[in-house]
Amino acid sequence: MLREFRDFVARGNVLDLAVAVIIGAAFATIVASLTDDIIMPVVGAIFGGLDFASYFTVIGAVPDSYSGSLTSYADLKRAGVAVIGWGQFTTVLINFLILAFVIFLLIRWANRLSGRGADAPGGPSEAELLTEIRDELRRQK
Repeated sequence: MLREFRDFVARGNVLDLAVAVIIGAAFATIVASLTDDIIMPVVGAIFGGLDFASYFTVIGAVPDSYSGSLTSYADLKRAGVAVIGWGQFTTVLINFLILAFVIFLLIRWANRLSGRGADAPGGPSEAELLTEIRDELRRQK
């Protein structure tokens, strides 16, 4: 069983996947910083605030014993007040869209380099491949 596990881990695909996961995690932190430290402050300034992630709507009652700021999303959330953190959600959504777009560009670039892209030159078209398959099947009859 140990030998099978070693053989499994030693396969190229598993090692490539491990490297991709590690690089992807590091890249995600870069994109998160881009979103949190560069893009969202600009968006926040456009909408009249400096920290877009702190936009929220209180939907529950604030306890009488609460002594924190009524304008602090983190404090209200920590106190158990029901709040909709739509600014934080928007930040995370923009972060995801940026990351997805960059991954799309990387895959598109890699496909072009390997010649697998839809607009890669040289390969037969789908219609040509289907014609070849049809002709081969006719010859086999």
